[in-house]
Amino acid sequence: MTEPFRRADLPVEGRVADLLSRLTLEEKVGQLTQFFHLGIEVPEGLDLETLPPEQRAYAEQPKIVEAAIRGGGTGSVLFVKDPATANRMQRLAVEESRLGIPLIFGFDVIHGIRTIFPVPLALAATWSTQIVEAAQSAAAREARAVGIHWTFAPMVDIARDARWGRIIEGAGEDPVLGAAVAAAQVRGFQGELGRDSILAGPKHFVGYGANRGGRDYDDVEVSESELWNVYLPPFQAAIDAGAVNVMSAYMDYNGVPASGNRRLLTDVLRGELGFDGFVVSDNNAVRSLETQHFAKDLTDAAVRAVSAGVDMEMCMFDPAFSRLAQAVRDGLVDEAVIDAAVRRVLTAKFRLGLFEAPYAEERAAAEVLSSSSSRDQAQAAAEASFVLLKNEDAALPLSAASLTSIAVIGQLADSKRDTLGPWVFDHDTDETVTILDGLRSRLGDTAKIDFAPGAGIPRRMFPSMFDQMDATVVATPEDYDDAAETRSAVEIAAAADVAIVVVGQRQNQIGENASTSTLTLPGAQEEQLRQIVETGTPVVLIVMSGRPLDLRWADANVPAILQVWYPGTRGGDAVASVLLGDASPAGRLPFTWPRHVGQLPMVYAHNRTFAPQDQGARYWEEESTPLYPFGHGLSYAAFGYSNLTLDRDRIDVGESVAVSVDVTNTSPRQADEVVQLYIHQRYGTSSRPVRELKAFERVTIAAGETRTVRLALGPDQLRYWSAVTGGFVQDATTLDIWVGSSSTADLATVLEVTDSASARHAGGGPR
Repeated sequence: MTEPFRRADLPVEGRVADLLSRLTLEEKVGQLTQFFHLGIEVPEGLDLETLPPEQRAYAEQPKIVEAAIRGGGTGSVLFVKDPATANRMQRLAVEESRLGIPLIFGFDVIHGIRTIFPVPLALAATWSTQIVEAAQSAAAREARAVGIHWTFAPMVDIARDARWGRIIEGAGEDPVLGAAVAAAQVRGFQGELGRDSILAGPKHFVGYGANRGGRDYDDVEVSESELWNVYLPPFQAAIDAGAVNVMSAYMDYNGVPASGNRRLLTDVLRGELGFDGFVVSDNNAVRSLETQHFAKDLTDAAVRAVSAGVDMEMCMFDPAFSRLAQAVRDGLVDEAVIDAAVRRVLTAKFRLGLFEAPYAEERAAAEVLSSSSSRDQAQAAAEASFVLLKNEDAALPLSAASLTSIAVIGQLADSKRDTLGPWVFDHDTDETVTILDGLRSRLGDTAKIDFAPGAGIPRRMFPSMFDQMDATVVATPEDYDDAAETRSAVEIAAAADVAIVVVGQRQNQIGENASTSTLTLPGAQEEQLRQIVETGTPVVLIVMSGRPLDLRWADANVPAILQVWYPGTRGGDAVASVLLGDASPAGRLPFTWPRHVGQLPMVYAHNRTFAPQDQGARYWEEESTPLYPFGHGLSYAAFGYSNLTLDRDRIDVGESVAVSVDVTNTSPRQADEVVQLYIHQRYGTSSRPVRELKAFERVTIAAGETRTVRLALGPDQLRYWSAVTGGFVQDATTLDIWVGSSSTADLATVLEVTDSASARHAGGGPR
């Protein structure tokens, strides 16, 4: 007779209950353990006993993991990207373990597997949930084809300090944009949880982006107001979009490590936000509870984490959770707590259909990974993400017909690996199109293109922990003659019709463990730019980065500046398309671009506080204003905004209003525009920021066309968490409303919100 848990015709809840009843305590704990599989190949004949302890541990780790699979000692494995390897390991679980429970394979699918899309911050810069969702859907399709079931993404941490390296993984500084992007990514990854879908894992719960000094892993102190108004909205949006997993964070949160913080993981995440999926720790975060001098030992760490709400421990060696079975027997934790965690993990496996189809289709994987449609989609996403920061006297687009010679300057202009950006692990640099490649392909023989790498980009003082995993990483050679190469670059630029200068940071100078103390361009890149400008040759500056950099001199002296992020597999084609006018840039900044690192953290949604008239003069030696405001981005088209109207000029608390505006493309070319709506509350229970984004829409407008764009404002947009009441409120107040192309929009109107005896508050919870 077939056991009920194997019957696909039964409800998931019943199948989970049946399987849970058959598990031993040790097997339950196994389902709560996730191992890295390092995939290290040990040379035949190597005597492991002769290796140093750490090297020996890494060499033996794959065999330890595989033994755990056979014995039911692990429920998940991560970092397997080869379908044959995944299937081999899955057979160990399905065919050789006692109950045949399939593994769930996790991986860092951040912005693609084989087809690399623009980095997440760049996708956010599209301000298009459709583009974001489609990009992650394509990534999910490739990931599932190679046997991956679950991604540790999206990262939905709000980042307000550009020194933090992981700003590149998120959607920037704003909770409304961040929430929209988070939900779109979850929808893209998960879809209907079919054969082309993978589980999304929003991370890192919560406040990881608020670390002190922008330093990765450092502790966080977040007020309740910031927690509810800034850091939680993207998680709420991801949960509402159906996220099945959430990852807990590493760092101390208000004095309690996030992965041992019951208030965060149970009271807030499950109780207030309504999350009913499973929680995984970040790598070794449970073991780290001892390192952080929170837990007495690893047994205490395991008990505290699972009791707080961590359902699965991610680890490399010796999981703390392996001590949970004995902890139950010793009365340190109730077995019901373990059962609840196992139930959530098994539910995810059943929902994914792993018991019916545990194996990857190896023969189909190559076809999926080589899809030309995914590459085309990646190029389109890149084109949509570029932000035209400056375009004086219509310096861009360039005219292919009038160009006879072009100088392309900069090491990043022809670096395949850097074009892809960080957080990719199964990329193929042979098919990566650099900026130089893209220009040569686009222009063919119509213009002479000379390339010079120019000024070197210094290496990190502390090497990236990811470089040893990536044979394609490039760096400036140690014996590089910086002065000679700069002279050569300047000479080439002087002889050209136009100089396209590419500056920025290498991909390993941004991301995890890649925080920075400065925003200056590394090395002599700015000095080289100055010398090129002095030649009199027209200059177009292209910035390749995942954070704002110090462009004060460039902004004052270069006519055209284009931010291209790390644009992915077909990034060079996308850059060429935008430079030559085949596509008009319509990306918008998802963060405030500071003038100088000393201004950080800097956000547009600050409160008025004292002496608001002096906001731009807070520093005695430099303006305390951004170089480029949040939401900024130029276009090759021109747009006019008019006829800003409300369907009524007065609403009650709890009611909604429709806002409409006419947007006219006054240019002779079709282009996209991003329409943005901001509000300011003049008075109420708490003081509120000078401006807050509340709605936006990216629209395509034909030449000469006028589009009426309609946006809604209701209680979900108008309420906020107040420290006065300790909960969410919506005030009777006066609201200023602006609509335009950035956070500095000046087309304005006013809405009166009146009191209502039946709806003084919009509700006490986060929804």
